[in-house]
Amino acid sequence: MHYYSRMADSSRRQFLQAVAASAAAMPFAGGGRLHAAPKHNLPGVLGLELYTLRHLLEKDVPGTLKLVKDWGFEDVEGGGLPGKTAAEFKALLGQYGLRMQSMLTGYEKLRDDLASVVKDAKDIGCSYVGTAWIPHQGPVTRQHIDQASSDFAKWGKAVAGEGLQFFYHVHGYEFGASPDGTLLDTLMKQSPKDVAFQMDVFWVMRGGGDPAALLAKYPGRFLLMHLKDIAKGTPLGDPTGAAPDETSVPLGTGQVNWPAVLKAAKAGGTKMFYIEDEHPKAEDQVPVTLKYLAELSV
Repeated sequence: MHYYSRMADSSRRQFLQAVAASAAAMPFAGGGRLHAAPKHNLPGVLGLELYTLRHLLEKDVPGTLKLVKDWGFEDVEGGGLPGKTAAEFKALLGQYGLRMQSMLTGYEKLRDDLASVVKDAKDIGCSYVGTAWIPHQGPVTRQHIDQASSDFAKWGKAVAGEGLQFFYHVHGYEFGASPDGTLLDTLMKQSPKDVAFQMDVFWVMRGGGDPAALLAKYPGRFLLMHLKDIAKGTPLGDPTGAAPDETSVPLGTGQVNWPAVLKAAKAGGTKMFYIEDEHPKAEDQVPVTLKYLAELSV
């Protein structure tokens, strides 16, 4: 299974090879001691996006999963581990008291082998299966959006027939102008209601969007959310879908108005919230984010 399609091909291959080697070489550390789930007032599930700890997973899969559990998480989002079947990956997560309800995979994998994606998602125990990147060279155009919305409609119907929910993770390059407003507005308009969306708050801000306004405009569509703050001073309105990893900062320390965003998420029906932190030292920032969420009223 793909871990993340939005990583550059070369770095993704290196990451997968390193994770596979560490998973094979190290004995499982066991479940560790149980901790209380992270305190929060979010209107749904709070989990961790495993991409947050990609640099630790490269070195020590068991120790990293134990760290996730020691923080109190029960839910994670991710893809899988190379060299392991989906069922084996589910069993590995279970050793640490973790479950995966949401899975991201590559656009090309969905296009070329949808049946295996569905099987993996069901074997892991996921309810949600999505993709985080629309393939494109240069700026995203209306043609990219038209193709994506057609594919999303097909995939959404297919996975719904298997009891799953398909979703698309907004990545910040969808805010170019369109007769509908933005290309994201066009994608929303053209995608049937059985296609859900995941708002990555960082990327929406980076691309020039207003997270709270989007949640209010499209109630019931953003069923999932990546909780990720963007450092003060980071330019907004950038259409590339890219930013330095260091611009990912703990919640409450960046540019995002989290009370407004989370209030809109509550009203808009968001169900799954995943902390994602792309900073090279994300393991130092996640506890700060958890403290912020514990003290935040929604």
